[in-house]
Amino acid sequence: MEQIVIKKPELLIPAGGMDTLKVAIDYGADAVYMGGQKFGLRAKADNFSIEEMKEAVRYVHAHGKKVYVTVNIFAHNDDIEGVREYFETLHNEGLDSGDTAIDALLISDFGIFTLAKEILPDIDIHISTQANNTNYMTYNFWYKQGAKRVVAARELSLKELKKIRDNIPEDMEIEAFMHGAMCISYSGRCLLSSYFTGRDANKGACTHPCRWKYAIVEEKRPGEYLPVEEDDRGTYIFNSKDLCMIEYIPEMIAAGIDSFKVEGRMKTALYVAAVTRTYRKAIDDYFESEELYRANMDYYREEIAACTYRQFTTGFYFHKPDENTQIYDNNTYVNNYIYLGCIEEVITKESSADALDGLTGDSDLNSDTGLFVIHQKNKFSVGEKVSVMAFDGSNIYVAVCGIYDEKMNPMESAPHPKQLIYIKFSDTDGIRPGMIIRVKRS
Repeated sequence: MEQIVIKKPELLIPAGGMDTLKVAIDYGADAVYMGGQKFGLRAKADNFSIEEMKEAVRYVHAHGKKVYVTVNIFAHNDDIEGVREYFETLHNEGLDSGDTAIDALLISDFGIFTLAKEILPDIDIHISTQANNTNYMTYNFWYKQGAKRVVAARELSLKELKKIRDNIPEDMEIEAFMHGAMCISYSGRCLLSSYFTGRDANKGACTHPCRWKYAIVEEKRPGEYLPVEEDDRGTYIFNSKDLCMIEYIPEMIAAGIDSFKVEGRMKTALYVAAVTRTYRKAIDDYFESEELYRANMDYYREEIAACTYRQFTTGFYFHKPDENTQIYDNNTYVNNYIYLGCIEEVITKESSADALDGLTGDSDLNSDTGLFVIHQKNKFSVGEKVSVMAFDGSNIYVAVCGIYDEKMNPMESAPHPKQLIYIKFSDTDGIRPGMIIRVKRS
């Protein structure tokens, strides 16, 4: 009997900017998805200019990974010529060939799909979840049009996904969300943002009114706000918990999903690092042995909770969402760790003379312990215990023995965000450029 070989699924991670893209790749992503500065559904993310896109593609490909670009708005008439020009620019700038070739475009609109096939025929097309892909006939339709992959609607169960897998060509890929924020509206098609603020959610400018607190006002009693309460839990009636399927990797694989997608192109590098390396380890552990995967479950739960989140749910995968998938008493994130920065450079004893040449300040600095260069993100102080997130999933716990400004003047703390600083740790073993530094919130 022929042995069935299960293919390891792709781990697909969001990249809101160049910093998070590098973090995603360094911590184990198989592919990243990012937006250009037009026609994507995350207009408030940093996104990528054409030159940044080239740099990003080169970086990703140098690591043997893939990069996908979102062009997943629902286009109106006035958008068409802009999309055409954008695709022509991608072609003229070489983003469809050679070492800067994008691996796929994420598209939801039929018109934009047609333009992509016409102008960028060499780039694969993935159909966005925005296109409401809920049945195998839809998948087969897109396959016949030339799409390589379809991203499943969030409203599907694993049972439905398995039926889709059984009724589409073997080389048609299924991508499905594994982790991240959930939208209260069907397939993300919310009108509240546009209605309240004029910012269209389906053109990438959502203000997330689902997270706001609401009350009722009776027409003849203006200014008298009546709370919306089902019971004593509160009033955040649209506020969904976040999706997390870290405990159900075997079930996701059994459903025939080819790509595990993480939501979050507006998230921090700490979020990207924590989610990427946790799912990377969980997937790799499972393919080594299911016993290892089960044995490490507490680690996965602890690490996945180390980034910001709004409590967790399994979404639609096992049953229809109910009152247990909503958060009624607040609209804030759980935030267990503070992001301090990403190590940009390691200055060792051998390199310190050149690296510190011309700087003033602490002449008694002992370079034997090594120095680490970062642009800090949040305040921390000398004497604090911090953890460095190693690429293999482990955490390196060290004390901050010294902080120095760009002139090598000693500081007791680093209070100014984005300031370039040098750090001396109590230990340097295993710490590498690209690793994230964090501190547990007290």
